[in-house]
Amino acid sequence: MPKLPNCPQERPEIDLSGGHQLERGLKSRHIQFFALGGAIGTGLFVGSGAILNTVGPAPLFMAYLSMMLVVWIVMNDLAEMVTYLPLKGISIPYFVNRFVDESLAFADGWNYWYAYAILVAAEATAGAIIIEYWTTSHLVWIFIILVVILLLNIIAVAFFGEAEFWFASIKLLTILGLIILGVVLFFGGGPNHDRLGFRYWTYKDGYGAFKEYMVPGNTGKFLAYWTAFVRAGFAFITSPELIALAAGETVAPRRNIPKAARRFVVRLAIFYGLGSLVIGIIVPSNDPRLNHVINAAILTSAWSAGNAFCYSGSRILYSLALSNQAPAIFKSTTRFGVPWAAVLATWLIGCLAFLNVSNSGATVFTWFSNISTISGFIAWIVAMITYIRFRQAMIFNHMLDALPFRTPLQPYASYFMVFLISVLTLTNGFQVFFPSEWNVSDFLAAYITLPIFLALYLGHKAYFATVHVVKDMSWNGSFQPWKMTKAWFGAWKFAHELSEIDVLTGKREMDELEALDEPPVPKNWLQKAWYWLA
Repeated sequence: MPKLPNCPQERPEIDLSGGHQLERGLKSRHIQFFALGGAIGTGLFVGSGAILNTVGPAPLFMAYLSMMLVVWIVMNDLAEMVTYLPLKGISIPYFVNRFVDESLAFADGWNYWYAYAILVAAEATAGAIIIEYWTTSHLVWIFIILVVILLLNIIAVAFFGEAEFWFASIKLLTILGLIILGVVLFFGGGPNHDRLGFRYWTYKDGYGAFKEYMVPGNTGKFLAYWTAFVRAGFAFITSPELIALAAGETVAPRRNIPKAARRFVVRLAIFYGLGSLVIGIIVPSNDPRLNHVINAAILTSAWSAGNAFCYSGSRILYSLALSNQAPAIFKSTTRFGVPWAAVLATWLIGCLAFLNVSNSGATVFTWFSNISTISGFIAWIVAMITYIRFRQAMIFNHMLDALPFRTPLQPYASYFMVFLISVLTLTNGFQVFFPSEWNVSDFLAAYITLPIFLALYLGHKAYFATVHVVKDMSWNGSFQPWKMTKAWFGAWKFAHELSEIDVLTGKREMDELEALDEPPVPKNWLQKAWYWLA
């Protein structure tokens, strides 16, 4: 095909020869409910209760609204890239490597896998917390939850998508029921006809709209909002990526990915926005029954979100193996196109949930949620940097109009969100710096991910810089410290030049796939409503 000006020659498409290719078995309704299933999990049912109890209903509601804005921008960035190149076997690190830098992609890929694997453990732990309200046999339930997650991820993709669709459907119906109940009680439609209104937002008997946090006065109210904002991140982290990761296994991706991306944030606003508001309306923040009310909402959330995270973690590890950044065993797939080795490795990390044996479920859940939240924030920062470079490369090659999906406020929204999420990441554990609150385990949970990510990134850079020096024979094999040091530092490139970024590989194949797509035509109003919904 003819080459555009300033655009490099096409490289071979990502190698999928290590086993059977992943199958395009996920339909529109699968990926939409798959992403919602991952997003609406323990963050809402367990996390909201903890936030409400700590800071009150107003910061809870404000924090979820603020975080949904962040998620909307991240989702838009990812959707633009994966709609353009929804190749089989891709992942976010694939785009990072292609549009930014190999070392950053290496660190990002392992960070993603680590986050998803820890989230599997978090979901199983949350399931145990819920079970603890009725029985002490929570370890048995952790085992059951993990086995179900493993089985659903090992079977064929289409069966996995169907199971996740029904899990998420049950969960969403339950949340709708909770929202309807809240509206009824708000207007006094309960059995005793007692109109709740915003009763629990009025300062009385130890509860109110805000609970001052760490310090008194308006500063305490701001810190209440800020800590709620940070903690709300756990409910959303890695959820936009779920749609992006499913692109390579989605039927008609250029039609279904934009649809899923647009509806994802709207549905999050309905379920999280109204859900957090209702929770703050029907239960006072100092009610000892708070956790019972919220956690008893639904147990399938642990299975549903755990399924989504195990799926995504395995696909990240599979993609790393395809890029030769993980052991080749993780390329292996079953005859149904399931990367079984990557699924098993991700699931095994999820077995850390059995730490509940020696610690309380709430403590273990806090560890997992803190660690995975910061991993998620780092991943979002990298994703937006990647999008910015991708957009710059498309402009450089005069191809911005070739994007099949465009979103508003770009690239300015991405620049702003890189700054905002960086601040959230650096201040996520600000509580531990108050002398009375210092705790080594809390400090490590809040910040250990940062040095791990930097070690992966700088270690990869240093290794390949050394390889470069060893291969560079400009000093004729003799030991020349100055030349060797200069060559070593010269190998440290932090981003591809715009002229080097490949924006063509895979485009022709995806254009052809799009041309073959025949959108379904509804035959009656019922089908039309179903196509709009799913």
